[in-house]
Amino acid sequence: ATQREYPAHRCVHQLFEDQVARTPEATALVYQDQVLSYAQLNAEANRLAHRLIDLGVEPGHSVATLLERSIDLVVAQLAILKAGAAYVPIDPRAPTERQSWIVSDCAAQLLLTDAHTEGAAALPTALMRLDLSDKAQTEHFPTTCPQLAGRSVDT
Repeated sequence: ATQREYPAHRCVHQLFEDQVARTPEATALVYQDQVLSYAQLNAEANRLAHRLIDLGVEPGHSVATLLERSIDLVVAQLAILKAGAAYVPIDPRAPTERQSWIVSDCAAQLLLTDAHTEGAAALPTALMRLDLSDKAQTEHFPTTCPQLAGRSVDT
């Protein structure tokens, strides 16, 4: 019996932040040989969110992700939500024409990908190559949660 009322007044990233406050040292994410606690995952997502905001990402924008399953993908998804934007996942194995159509259709302000994904530069939007193992990309951004007005939307 796991059914519960969903807190419609809270966004997914806010619910995640509540979990961070409850269990900061608990394991949040495991991928291959990488393990992140809730506090570590939150700090990485906050740094990237601040970077995205610095790049002009605003509430209501769409940010596409062209990333394989990885820690970077989860961090990117959380960061995009924390910046107030919607994330639009794109399968890296999809044909370039399909990827281009998705980017255009959602009017993505930015595309997050990694250093190894070919063809991303040909897509019709600004491009950010993400490598969270390169601390120089985000280390000077704060680990605190961005303070944006926003709430979940009833559908």
